[in-house]
Amino acid sequence: MKFAFLPQPKDQPVADLEAAGHQLVSLEEDPDLLLFSGGPDEFPDELPESVQVVQIAYAGIEALLERGIVAKHAANGVRFANAGGLYDDTVAESTLALLLAVEHRLKAVSPEWNNQQLFEEKQYLFDDKHLALIGAGGIGKTLIRFLEPFGMEITAVNRSGNPVEGANRTVKMEEADAVWAEADYFVLLTPLTDETRHMLDAERIARMKDSAVVVNVGRGPLVDTEALERALASGSLRGAGLDVTEPEPLPADHPLWGLDNCVITPHTANIPRYMLRRIGGLTAENWELFAAGEKMRTEVDVDAGY
Repeated sequence: MKFAFLPQPKDQPVADLEAAGHQLVSLEEDPDLLLFSGGPDEFPDELPESVQVVQIAYAGIEALLERGIVAKHAANGVRFANAGGLYDDTVAESTLALLLAVEHRLKAVSPEWNNQQLFEEKQYLFDDKHLALIGAGGIGKTLIRFLEPFGMEITAVNRSGNPVEGANRTVKMEEADAVWAEADYFVLLTPLTDETRHMLDAERIARMKDSAVVVNVGRGPLVDTEALERALASGSLRGAGLDVTEPEPLPADHPLWGLDNCVITPHTANIPRYMLRRIGGLTAENWELFAAGEKMRTEVDVDAGY
């Protein structure tokens, strides 16, 4: 297989693919596959007819979908794969870090040695808590494993309602209204679709406990940012941990930065060096499946958007 790597080839994935017997070429040399790690502005306007597969190096491809890039080339028979599931462990650990940072009130620590305040406000994950996973794919299943020592009750919410291993119960997304009033923690992990955009809005927040904590490591627009800011500032939500925001980057003067019950990381739940370590192997695996006439491990459903 001949592959091109845009916008800029990276040593580790190239080495992994070459070790699997594949050859790096330029886009002008009629590659069979394009490995792409950039943004929508960097995607080529046209692809050579030779390109049969586009492997995206990251999981969330909403920006490419919104610009019509995926649909345009899929209409010409090109199949797309993303990196869904490749970074389950890194994102799950980052999710746990955000939960702990919020509940341990790390952002509220001050040079005045405010331990009396923290004695009152700090909470622990093991203290008979209930966590709802909104979207329970690979990251959610990995997070369940990481949470085992805390002994939480875990409700998994997914589209199918099929049981999720390790969860105490699984609820279909369309039947999950009651969950929003029950859980102490909500971890948002769903893909961004028309149905999930602003799934956490003022109406849903109003159903939640004042002591509830929200962690969003899915997609920024899953959350209505203005509604979240109002709830955190007024105390109608205990806290939030955000690795993704809307807008992104979050402006430096946005009120969320100034709230000590909101911990924000700049979309670093997974970091580039883990992408570089892993994407070559996934690309080789997906090509092997494609060449065998099978569905690729992380093939994108263009109609569903993920």
